[in-house]
Amino acid sequence: MDEPDARSIVDRAMSRGSPMLLEDESKRLCALYGIGTPSFRVAVDADEAVESARAIGYPVVMKVLSPQIVHKTDVGGVALDLKRDEDVREAYDRIVRSVRNARPDAEIVGVLVERQLPPSIEVIVGATVDRKFGPVLMFGMGGTLAELLRDVTFRLIPVDEDDARAMVEEVRGSEVLMGLRGRPPLDIDALIGVLLSTSRMMLENPEISGVDLNPVIVYERGAVAVDAKVFLGPPRPTQGEGVRRPQP
Repeated sequence: MDEPDARSIVDRAMSRGSPMLLEDESKRLCALYGIGTPSFRVAVDADEAVESARAIGYPVVMKVLSPQIVHKTDVGGVALDLKRDEDVREAYDRIVRSVRNARPDAEIVGVLVERQLPPSIEVIVGATVDRKFGPVLMFGMGGTLAELLRDVTFRLIPVDEDDARAMVEEVRGSEVLMGLRGRPPLDIDALIGVLLSTSRMMLENPEISGVDLNPVIVYERGAVAVDAKVFLGPPRPTQGEGVRRPQP
């Protein structure tokens, strides 16, 4: 079967009336734009989940896939650091049971089985649509203090490489990315690539109303979007078709 392109992924979700892509769809879309994601498979029963975990390699993470559920942890839809077949089998049953109890109305499409990545510095990359100015790109530091510190910066889309680099340098926490107290610098170029790709994704798909890559883990080599949400809405005007943008 042919691999889906970006247009078919978005069109399929729009045709079912979904307000967002499923996480596997979001990550396939990210991959098409060159944004790295962990290896994953979709399982529809516990046996398939175990088979997927073996193929991906332990440890793994499991997450429910449902078009009605945005915040998976709120309904018990996530299991972390699974290292054995029996852990995966039990986690699959627990996730399905918990989600059905919390949200009986939700359709469970399956469970995402995903490679659990080693820790490093976490950042957030996002995009939204401002009613006045159109698509806006956001970058900020992630981790446990992200919501408290609000260490974020914004640019109107499209951005170029200079814009993206300036966004990274503007946040107060950028020192930890550049190499702090003798630690090696992380892959800023890979992170800039994620920002540029997110900008292009928004430009080329007017039905996308928002992107939330949180966290993106940045390593000495590479940057990987561990969680990805892509939100949909009515197609917006493209640049030059009714969206007024400020003049420099």
